[in-house]
Amino acid sequence: MAKKERKSINELLSLKGKRALITGAAAGIGRAIAYRVAEAGADLELVDINLREMKKIAAELRDFDVKVNVHKVDLSKREEILALWEELGDGVDILINNAGIYLFKDFTDVDEEFFEKILKVNFKSVFWMCQEMIRRRGKKGGAILNVASIEAVLPFAKGLIHYDVSKMGVIALTRALAREYGKMGFRVNAIVPGGIKTPGVKKLEREAAMKLNVDLIKTAINFRNRLPLGRFGDPDEVARMVVVLVSELASYMTGAMIAIDGGFLSS
Repeated sequence: MAKKERKSINELLSLKGKRALITGAAAGIGRAIAYRVAEAGADLELVDINLREMKKIAAELRDFDVKVNVHKVDLSKREEILALWEELGDGVDILINNAGIYLFKDFTDVDEEFFEKILKVNFKSVFWMCQEMIRRRGKKGGAILNVASIEAVLPFAKGLIHYDVSKMGVIALTRALAREYGKMGFRVNAIVPGGIKTPGVKKLEREAAMKLNVDLIKTAINFRNRLPLGRFGDPDEVARMVVVLVSELASYMTGAMIAIDGGFLSS
């Protein structure tokens, strides 16, 4: 029997010839992921509700000599998710479920409409996207990467119970899919980011300062003081790990929950 060829690091990390679908690609972590996945050579299907920003990003990403398509999709609506997959068929090799909404509200003030909105975007859309990927790919398999949150593992901020529940659902879904569909060639992993300076987080900080929201300001200070690395992270630091997890470098990883949090969960 011929000795198995040993691939180089560059070969293992390369996504050339792959097609990746990224949700929430117009800003923050999703945008950073799109850049790194394109740099690794994958063609892209970008999904977001903000078509204008996606078009700007797509124009820049074509400098990497990859194909980039954009899709305006409201992920809270299953019919739009199904229409997307009808268009894409079974050609998606990599699915990255990044889209999510991060809204504060006291637990006692959460009503059914608000809770359902959170669940539809943060959890149900991930469920339906994974379902369509697995249905259409079958034994072709593929890599699925779901974005959860440290808040689901170790709640820290007030007013995010609804968010925590939705993101813990993502973790449970990830592990269950990994167990059930591994033998069909699917690798399903989750990342658990925390303390990342996205545009959304920066906006929250500005609003807290302007409105003198003492609770939110105090939470931010306490959070930073707890970080072993002593600083917040950059979206690109999350994107780098995503590329590793969807590439052949992580060929024996599935059902994993990888924290990208400056050490928050260990402190």
